[in-house]
Amino acid sequence: MFRPQNSQNLGNNLAIKGYLFGKTITFPSFLYFETNAEKLQNGRKTYLGTKIQMAKKKKYYVVWVGNNPGIYDSWPDAQAQIKGFPNARYKSFSTFEEASEAYHGSARSYITKKDPKSKKPTSVPSSANVEWNSISVDAACSGNPGVMEYQGVDTKTKEQIFYQGPFPDATNNVGEFLALVHALARFQKMGDESTPIYTDSKTAMAWVRKKKVNTQLKRTAKNKIVFELMERAEAWLKVNTYKNPIIKWETEHWGEIPADFGRK
Repeated sequence: MFRPQNSQNLGNNLAIKGYLFGKTITFPSFLYFETNAEKLQNGRKTYLGTKIQMAKKKKYYVVWVGNNPGIYDSWPDAQAQIKGFPNARYKSFSTFEEASEAYHGSARSYITKKDPKSKKPTSVPSSANVEWNSISVDAACSGNPGVMEYQGVDTKTKEQIFYQGPFPDATNNVGEFLALVHALARFQKMGDESTPIYTDSKTAMAWVRKKKVNTQLKRTAKNKIVFELMERAEAWLKVNTYKNPIIKWETEHWGEIPADFGRK
């Protein structure tokens, strides 16, 4: 049974949850940084004077067949394109990158016929082949780009093992990628080469496999630290090896990944 150790011994920041800036913190090797960008004002987190709202996962809606096919960032706008339209074809995605890729592809590749009474599981079925001696990682982002945060939890108990954020002007895919590398670097520091890591992001898995971030996110003054973390994560992957299995969490069959922030 995998059990997280005390947070102070594992290079994460649970003791100062969310307050990364303006403090020197011990992270896994790729995450070292120090900046005074954020300060606490009137009990609320601010970044360069801008109030930060805690991240909430945003959805993007692809309409392949409808009044005006395209990608929409709100359900009411997307619904207006399909309501009353014969044989409308549409689907939601968690990131703009995924939606864009789908829109330029075939709807048939993304839409499958399902029993209208079927629903996504609210808990992992007993028949699921889940390795419970593992950790799960996930990210949340309000907007694209927007305020991003990520975390890693014990897959079975959902006990939080590490948390980073909030980071302004980032994306969900970037957060998923950083969460994976954070977990890998952490396990290396612990001398653990066997504990699996679950993620629901195929994109993040591909970036880790290729040791390269492929994002359309543009560098800004606000997200300087995000790009610094991405570059350090890439550098870590290029000079380190790992054996921990990275496994795709099957959301459609198992429900939401245990690390999900639950803000849909």
